[in-house]
Amino acid sequence: MCYDRSVHVIHVLDAEEKVELLSQLAVLDCDGEQCTRRVGQAKADFLAASIVRVQRPDGPVAVLRTMQTSVCERNCHYCTFRIGHDGVPRLKLTPDELARAFDAMQRAGVVRGLFLSSGVVGGGARTMDAMLATVELLRHKYMYRGYIHLKIMPGAEPAQIEQAVRLADRLSVNLEGPDAARLAAIAPQKNFKTELLAPLQQLHQLVHVSQHGKRLPSLVTQFVVGPAGESDRELLSTASYLYREVGLSRAYYSAFSPVPGTPLADAPPTPLRREHRLYQADWLLRFYGFTLDEIPFDHKGALPTDVDPKMAWARCHLAQQPVEINCCSRQQLLRVPGIGPRTADVILEARRRGRLRDLADLQALGVSVRRAAPFILLDGHRPPYQLSLWNVNEASACEGIIST
Repeated sequence: MCYDRSVHVIHVLDAEEKVELLSQLAVLDCDGEQCTRRVGQAKADFLAASIVRVQRPDGPVAVLRTMQTSVCERNCHYCTFRIGHDGVPRLKLTPDELARAFDAMQRAGVVRGLFLSSGVVGGGARTMDAMLATVELLRHKYMYRGYIHLKIMPGAEPAQIEQAVRLADRLSVNLEGPDAARLAAIAPQKNFKTELLAPLQQLHQLVHVSQHGKRLPSLVTQFVVGPAGESDRELLSTASYLYREVGLSRAYYSAFSPVPGTPLADAPPTPLRREHRLYQADWLLRFYGFTLDEIPFDHKGALPTDVDPKMAWARCHLAQQPVEINCCSRQQLLRVPGIGPRTADVILEARRRGRLRDLADLQALGVSVRRAAPFILLDGHRPPYQLSLWNVNEASACEGIIST
């Protein structure tokens, strides 16, 4: 292979080979999916690692995750694509090359959607031009009407953001940190307010003023968890604000993993359990009616690691005030461990047919009775359940948790 020494761009690959390699590299660009694969696996493996499953209203969609270019002029301390890092090949696709290759893949039935991200080269606006040109070719030349997720580049112009709303089904602006100070610690060239938060706010306005019947893309963001020293409370506080004020559909939490040859190469990796707990708490905000103040953080703003946040809340609030299954509200049902939104609706429907009197009745409805039993009443009585060490030492279990 021949490289341009100034930016290490591969010149001798044909378009198909470049799409293949960029799709492999995209696995390292953690936009809301686990990054577990390294470049260099066998060619036969690349589709399995580069295609992600996206749940759509009509079912799961196989989505090709790829990049317009792996060249980047930014110096994000955690990123394998940062300027000056020689750990990955540098190459780029023209809009025509990428659109033509993706069209062939989707016509062959290999994929049904596209997730397009990119390194930043020549400024965010110039990079965004190439990405938008790719999507425009797919929509207008190849008449592709399927799913497209488009990442908005830092520095994208308002007119480009408007065009992205018209073209894509999902748009992402990755905040990476929960605020400006935390972002500066890991991505000093990025401006939290003007390059990241402002585009999210603009997208919110554009989506909500769209005319009836037009495409309404969903909005997502991502946080890099750990290297900036942020707390779980900080991350979830920003996510809660975005859900409430910016119409965010989903936040992704990506556990930091150090990349050799970057400024954070010696920083400790973030435990995957922390990432998992953040997702659990995030679901409480999105689907279970919890407010940020009800999430059980400790005095340092950390979520409990030994138990999921819903169980931690229930132990401190429901153990002595159990919920009567036969007459409580849907909101109260959702506070009980072992009961989710779908199960709560099933319980409400079953109550119209008669009273629920024992754990077998709940188990038949899909309730995880082992988790729920310590926190409920059935016809005024506590159901039998096995005492755990937590039940014996209940007071100390809640000690240190700050939750109102």
